[in-house]
Amino acid sequence: MKVGLFDHVDKSDRSFATQLDERLQLVQLADEAGFYCYHVAEHHASPLNMVPAPAAYMGAVARLTKRIHIGPLVYLLPLYSPLRLAEEICILDHLSKGRFEIGVGRGVSPFELGYHKIDHSKSREIFIDAWNCLDTALRNDQFSYEGPYYNYKDVPMPLRPLQQPTPAYWYGSSNTEGATWAGQHGMHFSSNGPTAQAKGNIAAFREALAKRGGPAHPKAEFSGDTAIGISRQVIVADTDEMAREIARPAVAHYHANLTYLLRVHANNDFVKRLNIPASPDLDENIRSGTVIAGRPETVLNMIGEQQQSLGINYLIAYMMFGTMSLPQAMRSMELFSSEVMPKVEAL
Repeated sequence: MKVGLFDHVDKSDRSFATQLDERLQLVQLADEAGFYCYHVAEHHASPLNMVPAPAAYMGAVARLTKRIHIGPLVYLLPLYSPLRLAEEICILDHLSKGRFEIGVGRGVSPFELGYHKIDHSKSREIFIDAWNCLDTALRNDQFSYEGPYYNYKDVPMPLRPLQQPTPAYWYGSSNTEGATWAGQHGMHFSSNGPTAQAKGNIAAFREALAKRGGPAHPKAEFSGDTAIGISRQVIVADTDEMAREIARPAVAHYHANLTYLLRVHANNDFVKRLNIPASPDLDENIRSGTVIAGRPETVLNMIGEQQQSLGINYLIAYMMFGTMSLPQAMRSMELFSSEVMPKVEAL
């Protein structure tokens, strides 16, 4: 099993300039420690995500790292011009010397899409059209495309990806509909949410991938040539008590950032239908499987239980969030990379 790093870069109590410096230090440590990929979320108008223009941030990451793959998880495709995004991807693939991974999605928040004048009820069909157009642009020296939302005619593409024909595509999903679509298109996949819910998403992905016959971009470093992962908040400390002491306020602060737009739009009926974790309570999140916290042995056992239950070959660890300080996150990563990750990779 491989291990990656996930990040929302959610708002902390430090200045944003300091926060960026801290994150870049953490990513450099992850690069040195052998983490597989650094996956960065995209959200808008929310303290959940302070890098809503992920390419600007990933450009800096690309030049400060040497081995770790980088990529969005995910680009919100309905918010982009496919031509402009294809050009951006090509630049990032070359800046990283072929370490770029393309995560794609439609956007889970109707409020974020609405700020950009995108109708959430049409966002999946817009997303599919945008992905088809983006893929066409990346694969050709000149491309034309005609779809319900995007149309291009004889566009030259002097910028080409370093990875040919394209970097690998990834999809992150908290529902079976998106998971099935990702499997049908042979993407690499990550689920989130409580373990019981993630199990259904992963099963839907596996079924669709099997019917397709395999991944579109095989990765030999993963069993079955396909990354099938889960995203989890992971906090490691010298004792279980210390880990929980760090995790408790961090999880509560992160949850407040996560639910910010729900409070802004509290009177909107759509809020009741959104699949958002209901509690900021650490113990409840540990029971659901979304948070893994403890000393190295405890963390390893918790990861092993989820690996057995879900059959995953990729853990995407979210290791700095909420109120966590840089020393806390660095110590957590050092313990994880030295005492947990080698054993996880053997699972």
